[in-house]
Amino acid sequence: MEHSIWQQFIDGLVQTRWYEFVAVLAGIASVWFSSRENILVYPVGLINTLIYIFISINGHLYGEASVNLYYSIMSIYGWILWSKRDEQQHYTIHISFSSSREWVQQLAFFGLFYGFIYAALTWLKQEFAPEAIPWADALASASAYTGMWLMARKKVESWYWWIITNVASIPLYFIKGYVFTSFQFIVLLGMAVAGLVAWKRKAV
Repeated sequence: MEHSIWQQFIDGLVQTRWYEFVAVLAGIASVWFSSRENILVYPVGLINTLIYIFISINGHLYGEASVNLYYSIMSIYGWILWSKRDEQQHYTIHISFSSSREWVQQLAFFGLFYGFIYAALTWLKQEFAPEAIPWADALASASAYTGMWLMARKKVESWYWWIITNVASIPLYFIKGYVFTSFQFIVLLGMAVAGLVAWKRKAV
């Protein structure tokens, strides 16, 4: 069994296209920048998300395609927020913890998107895309939607949602044959844990 998975990994790595390598490297770099509260997270992240819109559609991962479109839009939004300065040229947004009210809001945000994406993908699976995996794709997608929204606001809890996204995405992309991308999510999982620790230390 282990040999089979390893062989599948090697075979998938050999078949990986150049643009997937570029997307993976940009994704890893983007998370590294975000853990250090560096605004380069957004321009570098856009390289990753735009390529993955194409990859996700090609792999019938429509929920993930919507996530990457959302990432692209939120990257521009986050870029603007993180760039704002006051009259003393100090950044106006800082890393902080979510309040109880904000926790309720993000859980509702996640639940709303999960329900919508799951329903849409279930319909797509029946009508057009039998290869779709609604529950896993919806979990990875909805948690990513939530994480990206919170990251733009520099909330520590964004990293919890990224951890969920990474855990769900590892097997999802592996099953679809995007082995190098699956490996990327293993790396990103470790980086998300490190990012959580770093942001907890910086939180005000």
